[in-house]
Amino acid sequence: MTACHGARPGVMVVFSLAAATMSAWCSETEYVDCRLGLRSAPLMDLPQVTREVNGWAGVSLCSTSGPMAHSVRRDAPELPDFSLLKRLARDQLIYLLEQLPGRKDLFIEADLMSPLDRIANVTTLKQHDVDKLYKVEHKPIVSTSDQLCFLIRPRIKTVKWICDVVNADKAFGRFRRYKIIFSPQKFYACENLLEEQGIFGDVTTDEWSFYLLPLDDDIISLELPEFFRDYFLEGDQRWVRIAGSALHLLHSVYGPFSKVYGIGRCSKMAYESWREQVEEGEQRARQAEIGNVFLIDRDVDLVTPLCSQVVYEGLVDDIFRIKCGCVEFCPDVTSSDKSIKVMLNSQDKVFNEIRNEHFSQVFGFLSQKARNLQTAYDKRSGMDIKQMKTFVSEELKGLKQEHRLLSLHIGASESMMKKKTKQDFQELLKTEHSLLEGFEIRECISYIEEHINRQVSMVESMRLLCLLSLTENGLLPKDYRSLKAQFLQSYGIEHLLTFSNLKQLGLLVEQQPGETLTVMESRVGKLVNDKTAGKLTDAFSSLAKKSNFRALGRRLNLVPKSDEEYDLRVPRDMAYIFSGAYIPLSCKLIEQVLERDGWTGLEEVTRMLNGHEFAVTAGSNGSDARVKTDSQRIILVMFLGGCTFSEISALRFLGREKGLKFIVVTTAITNSARLLESMLDNHA
Repeated sequence: MTACHGARPGVMVVFSLAAATMSAWCSETEYVDCRLGLRSAPLMDLPQVTREVNGWAGVSLCSTSGPMAHSVRRDAPELPDFSLLKRLARDQLIYLLEQLPGRKDLFIEADLMSPLDRIANVTTLKQHDVDKLYKVEHKPIVSTSDQLCFLIRPRIKTVKWICDVVNADKAFGRFRRYKIIFSPQKFYACENLLEEQGIFGDVTTDEWSFYLLPLDDDIISLELPEFFRDYFLEGDQRWVRIAGSALHLLHSVYGPFSKVYGIGRCSKMAYESWREQVEEGEQRARQAEIGNVFLIDRDVDLVTPLCSQVVYEGLVDDIFRIKCGCVEFCPDVTSSDKSIKVMLNSQDKVFNEIRNEHFSQVFGFLSQKARNLQTAYDKRSGMDIKQMKTFVSEELKGLKQEHRLLSLHIGASESMMKKKTKQDFQELLKTEHSLLEGFEIRECISYIEEHINRQVSMVESMRLLCLLSLTENGLLPKDYRSLKAQFLQSYGIEHLLTFSNLKQLGLLVEQQPGETLTVMESRVGKLVNDKTAGKLTDAFSSLAKKSNFRALGRRLNLVPKSDEEYDLRVPRDMAYIFSGAYIPLSCKLIEQVLERDGWTGLEEVTRMLNGHEFAVTAGSNGSDARVKTDSQRIILVMFLGGCTFSEISALRFLGREKGLKFIVVTTAITNSARLLESMLDNHA
């Protein structure tokens, strides 16, 4: 990894300036064609722009021409069809709605609206007697319907609001029928509140077992963003059984699994919950579609989600926030006066080819794609009537769709480059890479202080502080006090509670006197290996949470040697997702465990990660050797606490290298901003 310190940020906006210049003399209808280079080849001549992008990406490349590095292997196994999960969820919801016959109004909790839209759209709901749809807003309702249905998460605040609605109707002498559908499960505390408020007999309750939402061919989400804070910060284990139930559903439909690996206390509990459900249910022999399963807690690797994402999909998520597989591109991207919502998945052919690429490679690809599109359009000249008819009926629609998508992704790339140029992204990445490598730490602290004092971004400043703490095994007391004081002065004294949360989770801690890395390792090892101690106490857990990043980096070779130039056109390992600076710990663990078929030889690593690792043979895939081979090459990885798009890209790369296919199941898609925002004291 060779950092490019000489990039000239002012030149980076050449792409945007070119587009602006073109739009001045292009008519509104021609502008999209101009941006794509269909009428103006010079606009898409991007080597200069890409060289500047290479600079802030923190790498040096010789060229951006040539094929994309991520071609699909011909021997790759086929992924299971996860659309069945959507059909199961939709059918169950329709059944529950029909339990309240007749016209009804449906109140939907805000964070269920996007997942519901992926399962059953408004038309489907209308077909089953849903009259009007409302968002739960915790205020008096305006519905005039005699039947009210509430689709909610099992949250006390929402149930209390429903109690207020029912009691208000009682006070006015109004009779209605009420139905509460909890998703994915109802909790005893919710039913207990209904009883306390005196309306238990006035409402009917049900469960919509909507555990899993397929976001793409290889990504499935539980859509539980609160999982990370609830479990890892507050110790609330209510969602653990949900994770076990999700695993059980996958096992029932696509199993049986042959082996289950895992690391982390939450992973172990989710595995045990799943095994209980398997033992309670029927055992039916079937052909397995998924071979092995790997469960991993988010707090096993907190460094990776705090790193800036530079693969295309991760960058889009960082800047535009991908929600439930969908992103809203602002007018700046669409070159119109309105925003557009776009579904980002493998059905988008342009996005599918660039999603896993380092951003410095994307412009070259888009340039080539535009030229190919121009060539396809140019075929029209010289056609006779019959050929033109065939062209219009068979090719034109596809070309127009590709044209539209290419325009959007060029616009998104322009917008991202402008935003990152303004933020001096190159200097930020240089600081991150220095922290990961353990070089020039005093200079990094000076940069963070400047970042805080300029009040650039509260979340960004917090991210850099946490990254510094995790990579250095905590801050020296004088640095901790100084940085904390400057942060509170810049962003407000209310963040005292946030610092308490970060400390409790081990994200931002102060080194204790004499607490060197070696001392820490020996103390943690003694705790983990003491069989008579049983479960670790909270104090011991807090001790073990203090990062051993440097030692782990050496043992697993997480930080490649910085004296070697890293060619992003032909990535040699998963470090490409961070410009060759760092291989994500989570993905490296998965690679090592699969190679070793267990945790043998990784005892030192698991000791530093607070143990709780396991490897269990769960079942058999049958006697058919070919079927066994195919299913064994499909690995389901479950992240408890969220995973990033960068990690998903790294696993896709690993799959291509090893001839495997990874299916990522996560409690939610996360990134540094989401993770840290969940730590804020005003989260509730």
